[in-house]
Amino acid sequence: MSTEQDKVRNFCIIAHIDHGKSTLADRFLEKAKMVTARDFHNQMLDSMDIEQERGITIKSQAVTINYEANNGDVYQLNLIDTPGHVDFSYEVSRAITSCEGALLLIDASQGVEAQTLSNMYLAVEHNLEILPVVNKMDLPSADLERVRHQVDHDLGLDGDLVFPISAKTGLGVDELLEGIVEWIPAPSGNRKSPTQALIFDSHYDAYRGVVIHIRVFEGTIREGDSIILMHNGSEYKVEEAGHFRLRLERTGVLNAGDVGYIIAGIKIISDIRVGDTITGKTNPASKPLPGFREVKPVVFSSIYPVDTNQYEELHMAIDKLKLNDASLIYEKDSSAALGFGFRCGFLGLLHLEVVQERLEREFGLNIVLTSPSVRYLINPQKGESYYLDNPLNFPEPGTINSAEEPYITASIITPTEFLGNIMTLCMNKRGVQTHMDYLDEKRVELRYDMPLAEVLFDFYDKLKSVSRGYASFDYEVKGYQATDLVKLDILVNGEPVDALSQLVFRANAQARGRGICRKLREEIPRQQFKIPIQAAIGGSIVARETISALRKDVTAKCYGGDITRKKKLLEKQKEGKKRMKMVGNVELPQSAFLSVLRTDDDE
Repeated sequence: MSTEQDKVRNFCIIAHIDHGKSTLADRFLEKAKMVTARDFHNQMLDSMDIEQERGITIKSQAVTINYEANNGDVYQLNLIDTPGHVDFSYEVSRAITSCEGALLLIDASQGVEAQTLSNMYLAVEHNLEILPVVNKMDLPSADLERVRHQVDHDLGLDGDLVFPISAKTGLGVDELLEGIVEWIPAPSGNRKSPTQALIFDSHYDAYRGVVIHIRVFEGTIREGDSIILMHNGSEYKVEEAGHFRLRLERTGVLNAGDVGYIIAGIKIISDIRVGDTITGKTNPASKPLPGFREVKPVVFSSIYPVDTNQYEELHMAIDKLKLNDASLIYEKDSSAALGFGFRCGFLGLLHLEVVQERLEREFGLNIVLTSPSVRYLINPQKGESYYLDNPLNFPEPGTINSAEEPYITASIITPTEFLGNIMTLCMNKRGVQTHMDYLDEKRVELRYDMPLAEVLFDFYDKLKSVSRGYASFDYEVKGYQATDLVKLDILVNGEPVDALSQLVFRANAQARGRGICRKLREEIPRQQFKIPIQAAIGGSIVARETISALRKDVTAKCYGGDITRKKKLLEKQKEGKKRMKMVGNVELPQSAFLSVLRTDDDE
């Protein structure tokens, strides 16, 4: 059943994290009577446990809602839900490209935040019709007039067009649905033109292979058609096409303007690239849709099983996870301390955390992750420049001309009272201020150029603590700049532990080394001999802690007599400890690795 094009509305909801996007989607589903009260649960579109627990959207979802407007016509509303976190900004941009309009959701008590602005700029870039929606009007701290002023002043949108709603109670949702029909334009596109469809997401079904999520811009896709993916040239035959309800609903055809799915017997999800263009084999389009780019990981870490016998299970688990997450990349890796594992690339720290939790929960694995690092650009004295993300492959310092590290442009919006604390924090993280703009009397927007490696460890936590949770943060990677890079080795009992090696900025190396040694001293159990823990750069030791030995009182049986008897026993014990230290092997517990990951270099 095909809906007339002028009765279709494609829109997405964009917002800062935790402003109520998934809750609003729930209300839309209820209003459309797509879910019974018995089957309803909060965050209907968030299908993973982690999404529901953390209240974040990781995988974007799409759903088609039939809505009967006040004028009596039935409209097909295609909602494309987008992830809210900065790690997934490319997926957000592809989802936005698939729409004609966006609901910009703003929290009535918190107002406009950093990601509200960056998401709005994305929507403006793609010429979307933006409807400002003020959510959480049921809160006692809701201040509609203040937010209306921010919409006018900060965002440059029409403050009188604001829709005040409460996604939790359903207040104002009916008026918002009418607003979508009235203000968001119908999709353009000719059903008789050569087919052009944008892939904005995909997921893996164990029985049917890859399910591709598409928005058709031109032409028509029918079951039985032969299609071509324009970026890699591969050819497939459409087995099934349809719309997203809460389950897949087969319709057999997708026309220009429609959002839906196709199944074409594809077995490997990495063959499908988000942003790729699908066209027909018989009447292909002359060029693909713009905006496609390869998603590149920015954070790297190695994953090892705690029990080395679980290596094969870990391999299968990562393989299965890759089916549902095309942006995860991995290769085999090994470590003297931890055995065999995998070197993985992630879109950001949240992506890393999500992968770690999914491996532990969905596959019941016990895993250890090495310190996250970024990808550095090494310019050697001889040969071509190359990228390096693993500290173990760091070359001898004498063979390097220079090293470069990735920089980000960080955008922070904060109440003015926390301005001093935040500027100090950014300076400690090697940030250079490029922009400062007072949005109103109480809030200021800061822009900093800073190294991505400084943000990896604990920047976000510290930002929240120095601003009591009021500052919001967003970033984009902007390129590489020269840095003074050194490899920090950690030695336990004189032996380097390769899994704890890190690449760090030279000026921070001593503080980072001290922090790691201190943490390890607390975590490693005492032995019968002294254990030195050292941080070293090349041949020079920059930090040291010592775990004192467990001592047995060998002189307890001497209850009198000459002092030389006691000395003789103590000397004998000393010799034994020296021998034990030479052959003694220090086992590092898993908690020691985890504590180093959470090390605080400013303690």
